[in-house]
Amino acid sequence: MDAASDRSERPAALSGGRPRQELSRGALPRIALLALIWGSGFLWIKLADRGFSAIEVTLSRLVLGAAVLLVIMLVRRDQVPRSPRLWATIAIAALFANAVPYLLFAVAEQSVASSTAGIINATTPLWTALLALAVRHQRSATWWQVTGLVVGFAGAVLIFTPWQTAAELWSAGGLECLAASVSYAVSYVYMDRFLARRGVGAIVLSACQLAAAAVMLAIALVISGVSTPHATAGSVAALAVLGILGTGLAYVLNYQIITSEGATVASTVTYLLPVIAIVLGVLVLSETVTATMIAGIALVLAGIALTRRRRKPAEPARVPGRR
Repeated sequence: MDAASDRSERPAALSGGRPRQELSRGALPRIALLALIWGSGFLWIKLADRGFSAIEVTLSRLVLGAAVLLVIMLVRRDQVPRSPRLWATIAIAALFANAVPYLLFAVAEQSVASSTAGIINATTPLWTALLALAVRHQRSATWWQVTGLVVGFAGAVLIFTPWQTAAELWSAGGLECLAASVSYAVSYVYMDRFLARRGVGAIVLSACQLAAAAVMLAIALVISGVSTPHATAGSVAALAVLGILGTGLAYVLNYQIITSEGATVASTVTYLLPVIAIVLGVLVLSETVTATMIAGIALVLAGIALTRRRRKPAEPARVPGRR
């Protein structure tokens, strides 16, 4: 997406801090595709952790993702931003959207189940909405939006039934997942406020952001020391999928959704991730689906629908003497 098309998608994203009242054309397919890609992400992280350290997993996915987007930039002949101020803004976004949460989830999944990481990650839309209201990025929220967020989260809880693994939720790994989810929320609001409408294409922003995060993780790897990886074919393949598809191409979709729909709507994609995880489990791993899971999926979809419910238009004032 070039700068011109990027600008054409903005019109009512969050004009003046007001939330959009309807999805733009093409938004739902992009949200569904992003959910499909990211929904399998916790599985790829779990598999990659078997052969690499958390820092190595995070650095590798960032390098692969940035490489894919830089190649696309070269083919399209996109220009790399030269403004130091813009690069500083990108670096902050990279810290909260990539370096910190990617590393925290990679570390957390060494000790907690991917399902536990998934349910905690589903709190991201709640943190995003609260933060957007707290910093006045979004001036108000309708009752439909608040209800939708709560219903969607309740659906995610039903899908993963965390009361069966309550110990993991309050473990060090669980707290790391929670910190990662809050970091994602910060990044959604920050990117929507300072990057999404700067006239820079989504591919350029995504490539620069992933490259900046890769530099941060490279420094962290040098400081922590390089260990000998125990790579297997499965862990290498998982890392490749995680980096090329789940980090590089998916991040372009993420920026496009933020630009056209705003931070709160973009963050609701995380509610769909448990749904994707369940579907993939049935189709790929022949897992069983319970009535509780089906009820949770229904609540997730209902919650997303509620967050996009339009306000009723105000009735025009009657003029005396007219009918």
